[in-house]
Amino acid sequence: MALRKEDPKIQPNNDLEKKIIEAFEVFDHSGKQVVDVREIGTILRSLGCCPTEAEIQEVILATENKEATGNVPLTNFLPYMCKVMIEHRFYPASAEMLLAAFRYFDKEGRGFLTKERFTQLMMEEGEPFTQEEFDEMIQTALDPVTDTIMYEYYLNQLMINFDYRQ
Repeated sequence: MALRKEDPKIQPNNDLEKKIIEAFEVFDHSGKQVVDVREIGTILRSLGCCPTEAEIQEVILATENKEATGNVPLTNFLPYMCKVMIEHRFYPASAEMLLAAFRYFDKEGRGFLTKERFTQLMMEEGEPFTQEEFDEMIQTALDPVTDTIMYEYYLNQLMINFDYRQ
């Protein structure tokens, strides 16, 4: 019985490939250039992407090993993600778009949303957040004095903490 020679490590051709490979390898616990499909969302987020659950499923469907479902090999993931990232898909909204969204929900133009309205929007509208995600968000967003979300200030805090140039 011949021993199966391990596949050679994929060598990056540029900085983007290097970034994707490094993110992938963090979750490649076996060292065989394969990750569990359940890690894909986390890998995408570690690359600065902000995918919806549907977009995560799209990536899984496009990259999953067809013979051994439940696994995504780097050989499938790398070219797909290079294309996705070059096309700037799954990236977060700009500060201008976020401000426009807050203003849309601030019908009276007060410059803030109530904690109750913000909670409703984040937990019930669109793609809901988990309780843990929401708790982390509200901790930064909520003004403890007024018990409201002063959204321009909140957006400034987000912009300071996130480099959109990736």
